[in-house]
Amino acid sequence: MSSVLVIGHDPAAIPGVDAEGLRAALDEELARFAEHDIEAAMTLVAFGESAEPTLVASLVERAWDVVVVGAGIRKTEQLLPFFEQIVNLIHRHAPQAAIAFNTHGGDSVEAAQRRL
Repeated sequence: MSSVLVIGHDPAAIPGVDAEGLRAALDEELARFAEHDIEAAMTLVAFGESAEPTLVASLVERAWDVVVVGAGIRKTEQLLPFFEQIVNLIHRHAPQAAIAFNTHGGDSVEAAQRRL
């Protein structure tokens, strides 16, 4: 069975959003992976000092087939240095994994399938 790690921006760290609602939508998307016989996990991080150890722990947890980086990190111009850090951490700690990018929280399965 294929394995996918989804990395996203922690909704609790985004000012002015319904963090609970967004988290529920992300959990629904994570559940969709099982419908496609894909094992998936999600790591939600916020820009800051705790992000790197959290990401590294998730990346080395297993040999992921694909790591999907969420649009909330990739599309937010102010998070460009954070996005670069994530891509380099994936390259360093999960070099066997393909890297995919979703366009929103509801198409992570399709993003992963492009690389599987």
